[in-house]
Amino acid sequence: MPEALDELRALNARFIHNFVTNDVTGHDAILHPAFLCISSSGRRINRADYLVGWATGFDPEVYLHWDTRDEQITVLCDVALVRATNKWVMREGGRETSGMTAYTDTYLREGGRWLCIQAQLTPVAPEHFPSDASVVNLYLKGVKQM
Repeated sequence: MPEALDELRALNARFIHNFVTNDVTGHDAILHPAFLCISSSGRRINRADYLVGWATGFDPEVYLHWDTRDEQITVLCDVALVRATNKWVMREGGRETSGMTAYTDTYLREGGRWLCIQAQLTPVAPEHFPSDASVVNLYLKGVKQM
């Protein structure tokens, strides 16, 4: 089990790094063929459309701050839930906004590999923001700080 936790922590960091670097090929390699994303608005996005959006989803001139915090991983045999929250600061049209989005990524272990079969995003109300003490990685304008 500790081995699985280490592997899933690394996959979560890779998932985030793939987003920040718009790495479609790297991200494609960790997605299950039946992958589905449920956006924070409830929209269901199939694997192909998700990867198209992945290519341009992160712009370091728009996303000034991106961190991952409050990471929690649960392994149940060949299924794992990776839960965390991203804090983001965006600048669009000269105006900065910030917030947090929680996610649950569901992984399935097949053929000795963990593959993400579903990602679900949920906006977080300010009263539920996890603390800065729980940050596990940080990017400023697309550059990894930790």
